[in-house]
Parts: sequence; structure tokens; C-alpha cells
Amino acid sequence: MAGGSAIRGSRVGSGPLGESERGEAAPRQRVKYYCSNGHTVSVAFALDADVPDQWDCPRCGLPSSRDAGNLLSAPKNEPYKTHLAYVKERRSDEDGMVILAEALLEMQG
Repeated sequence: MAGGSAIRGSRVGSGPLGESERGEAAPRQRVKYYCSNGHTVSVAFALDADVPDQWDCPRCGLPSSRDAGNLLSAPKNEPYKTHLAYVKERRSDEDGMVILAEALLEMQG
């Protein structure tokens, strides 16, 4: 044998892990969420936990709601904007030409 533990996957001092070592689990409640793709997700929460109104579906990533009759739609993602696109939102072409002319004058003189 090339060294290592005689019992793989164990460490010194480890014992059996069960309810007696970890304590008792908190009482739980199961809450169902429904997404617009027809997936149903059941999530366990502690009885005293604040249960959220929506949850991301682990299968498709869409938001899901607790009400099967009131399904949430996918959020609208804004396309990526470049720095130039943001500048064009703030300034007109005429403003750009004035700024360019000022910069060129500064470079000359």
C-alpha cells in the first residue's frame, strides 16, 4: 500500500453523523412555485422563515410565483451599450462637433 488512510473518505476524529450529533432539524414547510414554462418547484423553508413571493426556477432560470394562476413573465434584458452609445444619448452631433473644434484649437495653440 502506498500510504494514506486505511478507510478512505474518513479523517481522524470523525464519527457517525446523525441527528444526535447535529441536533434536530428545524420544522419545515414546503412551498410550491410555478414558472411560465410549466415547471413546478417545491422549496423547503423553516416554519418561522419569511417565504419569498417569487423564486428563480432551477430548470429554466425564469422567475416563478406561488400563484399558479398569476405566472410571472421573463424580465426584459437591456442590450449592452458601449460608451459611445451613452455619449450619443447625452449629446447631439452638433455638440460633438463643437467639442471637437475646441479640442483641436487647444492642441494647436
